[in-house]
Amino acid sequence: MKAARLYGPGDLRVEDIATPGAPDAGWVKLRVDAAGICGSDLHNFRTGQWISRSPSTAGHELTGTVTATGAGVDAFAIGDRVVADSRFWCGDCAQCQAGRRHLCASLGFVGEVCDGGFAEQAVLPARLLHIIDAGLDERVAAMAEPLAVALHAVRRLPKTTGFVLVVGCGPIGGLAALLLSRTFAGTVLIADRNQSRCARVARVTGARIVDLSRDAVAAATANAPLLAAIEATGSVAALNQLLGVLDPGGTIAMVGIFHGRLDIDPNTLVEREIGLLGCHAFADELPEAVRMLGELSEPLLALIDQEIGLDDIPAAYERLLAGRSDGLKTIIRMRQPVES
Repeated sequence: MKAARLYGPGDLRVEDIATPGAPDAGWVKLRVDAAGICGSDLHNFRTGQWISRSPSTAGHELTGTVTATGAGVDAFAIGDRVVADSRFWCGDCAQCQAGRRHLCASLGFVGEVCDGGFAEQAVLPARLLHIIDAGLDERVAAMAEPLAVALHAVRRLPKTTGFVLVVGCGPIGGLAALLLSRTFAGTVLIADRNQSRCARVARVTGARIVDLSRDAVAAATANAPLLAAIEATGSVAALNQLLGVLDPGGTIAMVGIFHGRLDIDPNTLVEREIGLLGCHAFADELPEAVRMLGELSEPLLALIDQEIGLDDIPAAYERLLAGRSDGLKTIIRMRQPVES
């Protein structure tokens, strides 16, 4: 079968590999239907930060159809459509025992510690799979995992009124803006250097575009305080700008994957009582995200950047790393639809 495998930093190859055999006990074999390219995929390709085995089939945002089950698996039947939890947790550490699997002491991710979804077939632990509606569009289903990440970040923010600012209209920032547009009673502001991508998110969500400057934010809020923001760029420069526009007592939920280190005066946080909250993957939000997919199908489809095949993945990595996109998510479809 064909798969996109990461060998090392900057070394991603689409190649033919052996088709998986019968799944082991507790595991499930899938025909992969669609997968999404995540910012963390790009970060790992660029830096090699999370390469623990080489080569490894990349891709942790995936949906597929069950084709075989291992011994002891009775929750799934052949033909079930599923999405995968991306987190590969141990189940034994104190965090796992407390239900905080996303903070597992030895947490890894599908596509790193085990082969992922950038392939025609995949084999995954049954514990990671969630059944979806048989009629759900596969492109929408492939966005379940990033939707859970966005939902976790939104929920990490303290309850507030008035305004909330999302910095970065990539996949997670754009999905956070979408969720906020459905749940936040106030005004959602968005900022991104990519103007076309920002405009698309604004059209789909109704969010208001602002420049990331004190004057622009003050004008957008009519000088009302800005007390909540989501940082979804992973840019140290953007975070520093955001700290400059957030009002005293405000909180930033940080969900971007950063390049570089933060250099700030801690007294800025102390004297202005600014809260920085890390948001790692998701906690227990994936089942709820799955339940939301049907009602969010139309806006999710509208946020797709491109639909590609497996052979197109290296070029898509190059395009996305260069910032050449006006949508949120590039979706890999294993079987291209037949044009009527």
